Amino acid sequence: MNKAKFFKFFKTSENQTNQTQIIECELCPHSCKILPGKSGICTVRHNQNGILTAESYGKITSIALDPIEKKPLYHFYPGSKILSVGSYGCNFRCGFCQNHGISMPMQKSSDVYDVYYREYSPEEIAEISKECIGQGNIGAAYTYNEPLIGYEFVEDCARLIKDQGQKNILVTNGFINQKPLEELLPLIDAMNIDLKSFNPLFYREIGGVLDDVRRGIETAALHCHVEITTLIIPQKNDSVEEMESLSEFLAEINPEIPLHISRFFPAYKMRGASPTPVETIYKLAETARKNLKYVYRGNC
Repeated sequence: MNKAKFFKFFKTSENQTNQTQIIECELCPHSCKILPGKSGICTVRHNQNGILTAESYGKITSIALDPIEKKPLYHFYPGSKILSVGSYGCNFRCGFCQNHGISMPMQKSSDVYDVYYREYSPEEIAEISKECIGQGNIGAAYTYNEPLIGYEFVEDCARLIKDQGQKNILVTNGFINQKPLEELLPLIDAMNIDLKSFNPLFYREIGGVLDDVRRGIETAALHCHVEITTLIIPQKNDSVEEMESLSEFLAEINPEIPLHISRFFPAYKMRGASPTPVETIYKLAETARKNLKYVYRGNC
């Protein structure tokens, strides 16, 4: 494993006081300014002596052959399987995170995390994907944590997967700058993007910006198959008015974009909250169907 690999999408500046090299990461809209020996908000993109690295490169916390419907993707090769791989870290801070054990591990030091992983090369991921073809596998899905913070590993794997005639899938929060997204999209066949809310204040609370996610969805839909997931949290994003606005936005892009409206169950920092009432999911699904052709209820 080449741990000294160089990474993309950053610029450097010099601190005039102590002449240290500060990195400004240009991968996502956070634009983190990272001091030497430190990491950005995602905890994995690291300033190594003035060079940007991703400490999570090739470090896989989860790998499984899943039904493609678990991503969820209902309109992309239904009935097939997909090799699902995930690492650790995230550029959001969702108190309701369903995978917080890997998305927000404790950082013991600049490059040591309180999470179990096994190291794989992109060539090994591609070979496993090929070996699973006989079990119905069509390619690889980058999922479980936020895959785009490990952009370079995803890109390296996706290129090999594409070269061997298989498909690449991203399951992502969609919070990425336009340039890296547009560079990666030729390798990507399908995406499931979390549109967590249609309220800018909601996104501000979790450390994101709604407009950036909207722009990412619009861009992705021009290049590959896209499905959207919205987790409905009581008293957070469960109003009919918000679902009307969200579904209208998607319909303006393409009314045939599938929307998965999922029921929330208490997790992470919201363990004391109540699950989403089933009737709320049914009501919001009916609201969305006024604008969208394909709306699915999840976790009901």
